[in-house]
Amino acid sequence: MELTSLTVLVDILDAGNLSQAARNLKMTRANVSYHLTQLEKSVGVQLVRRTTRRVEPTEVGLRLYAHGRAIQNEMLAARETITMLGQGLQGRVGLSVPSGYGQLVMSDWLIDFKRLYPGIVLDVLFENRVDDLIRDDVDIAVRVMPEPPPTLVARDLGRVRYIACASRAYAQTHGLPTQLEALRSAPLITAGVVGRQLRLRAYQGTLREEVTLEPTLISEHFPFLRQGILAGLGVGLVPDYVMQDAVASGEVLTTLDEWRLSIFGNQMYLLYMPQRHQTRAVRTCIDYLLARARPGSDPALPEAAASD
Repeated sequence: MELTSLTVLVDILDAGNLSQAARNLKMTRANVSYHLTQLEKSVGVQLVRRTTRRVEPTEVGLRLYAHGRAIQNEMLAARETITMLGQGLQGRVGLSVPSGYGQLVMSDWLIDFKRLYPGIVLDVLFENRVDDLIRDDVDIAVRVMPEPPPTLVARDLGRVRYIACASRAYAQTHGLPTQLEALRSAPLITAGVVGRQLRLRAYQGTLREEVTLEPTLISEHFPFLRQGILAGLGVGLVPDYVMQDAVASGEVLTTLDEWRLSIFGNQMYLLYMPQRHQTRAVRTCIDYLLARARPGSDPALPEAAASD
């Protein structure tokens, strides 16, 4: 069994098909296929099942993948150690964050992180996609969802509280809904998903209600929704961090506070691949974000702790 063929198997399964693996490795598809064939001949069993669009590992293929991934990770760690001898903490971190939470909450965190670790390149994507969260250019993803994908490592960043709210001017003119059913006819401002009916789930003790929503202003960009709420265009259904300062100042009023509201889930997760090699830069960033999300914690983590 050749080490090169074993690591090519890892790249094939990570990529999902031979063509993408060849592009990632800058090899021809025929060369990738040759390495896979040679590896299967050397072990005497089939390692992947080919479909029209993907390759899936057999049981033996999955076990060899685990060994190959461990070898790749050790090689990357050794290379990183050599590269960073006598240097400060360096590297690249690809980070995917939600557009609203990322801009309204995490931006300050990431700027502080960059000040602490100027040698780390931060590549930040503001996006809300939930499919294919961790791609080649993304090391860490942060998302609000009911449950994290089972294929990823999920670290809890805390609960997200949705609020029903409107500007003081809107409330004085139109009043605020005091019953969940009233949200059906109110001009709603909230996020939505194309092609999916929007449902609000509300909890009060053991009581659970569900209301179908028909918003009049929809966007995945929460700063824009914030502007719409402040402009008095309707009743907002947004995470509390979107309007926190305006609620505190009295410019925006909340309603239905006795209910715990949920549209896309109430939990914020930090997500990453379980077997992908994490550089010191990525590990440092993960530790830093977990510390910032934990109230009262000091986010200035020493490099020594980050490298453990």
